[in-house]
Amino acid sequence: MFKQVFETYNWDNVLSGIYAKTATDVEQALSSNKRGLEDFKALISPAAAPYLEQMAQQSNRITQKRFGKTVQLYAPLYLSNECQNICNYCGFSLDNKIKRKTLSAVEILQEATYLKQQGFEHVLLVTGEATKTVGVEYLKNAIRLLKPHFANISIEVQPLEEEEYKILVAEGLYAVLVYQETYHKENYRLYHLKGKKSNFDYRLDTPDRLGNAGIHKIGLGVLIGLEDWRADNFFTALHVNYLEKQFWQTRYSISFPRLRPASGLIEPKSIITDKELVQLICAWRLFNEEIELSISTRENEFFRDHIIKLGATAMSAGSKTNPGGYSVEPESLEQFEIDDSRTVAEVRQMIEKQGYKPVWKDWESFSNAEPVNL
Repeated sequence: MFKQVFETYNWDNVLSGIYAKTATDVEQALSSNKRGLEDFKALISPAAAPYLEQMAQQSNRITQKRFGKTVQLYAPLYLSNECQNICNYCGFSLDNKIKRKTLSAVEILQEATYLKQQGFEHVLLVTGEATKTVGVEYLKNAIRLLKPHFANISIEVQPLEEEEYKILVAEGLYAVLVYQETYHKENYRLYHLKGKKSNFDYRLDTPDRLGNAGIHKIGLGVLIGLEDWRADNFFTALHVNYLEKQFWQTRYSISFPRLRPASGLIEPKSIITDKELVQLICAWRLFNEEIELSISTRENEFFRDHIIKLGATAMSAGSKTNPGGYSVEPESLEQFEIDDSRTVAEVRQMIEKQGYKPVWKDWESFSNAEPVNL
């Protein structure tokens, strides 16, 4: 279990080690053919800031070599804002007095119709963490409804048991995104005040359960703004290192969500500038050539336009972060405010203008399921 590896590290020691890196350490990391965790520390350290142009050039070359000039497009499909947790950074928190909404089968298909018309083949199903309302049976039925119509279905929901993940994989689930939010164990409880999500260790063990369940892809990340982004990303890299050795047949992705405004949210404790976020993304690409790097509509147009050439390989477009937000109930409360509100067509045109190809589907699914008419 990753927990055993995690417990051999100390947050403060990791953080001081990152800030102790020198220009020499950065230059050694940049010239290395095979980079390890100490190189990653150097590349995310303040000492690497003057080397950003060099990092960007290397990141561009590596990304084109591995992924070509392509950007995978996907859309989040919010199924429910019901949640049993109290988290002081999320608009869906139980103590936030908002209208709760869970999509019915008919409404799910209505939202799916809209996304299909936009061209999407990759959908990410998102819910709050409410096992009674949106438990395994609800998720299984949603996947069963959508699988005949989409090439790729992922979920971002509450952590589940290994056997529950196996049920969903058998239904055609491709990927699971599960963010630790922060790896600072002591401060984790400051943000997760009530509910199952307050159990740090259970959440930490989730990728192990996913690997054992045979999931095709695991998405990791932290919520940038809760704690020091450098230390949190080191622990994310440590986690990925462990998983790639333990579950070598599984693919992995990293997301970079920054704390965004929403009803009831706390203010960010740790600020990352756009330049630092570029440094972080380039550092990830130099550290791991195979990993997918995803940028959501949390980021603004200017940033998303320019990050394509610097390592990003997946991007959401035209996103709505509220249940039914595309066609069923557009005015319901969003989980967070998006910053890139361009249409799907506008994002596609932007990608093509830069000489890249927007990819809607990167593999063909074979299903015997009878499709439900859209």
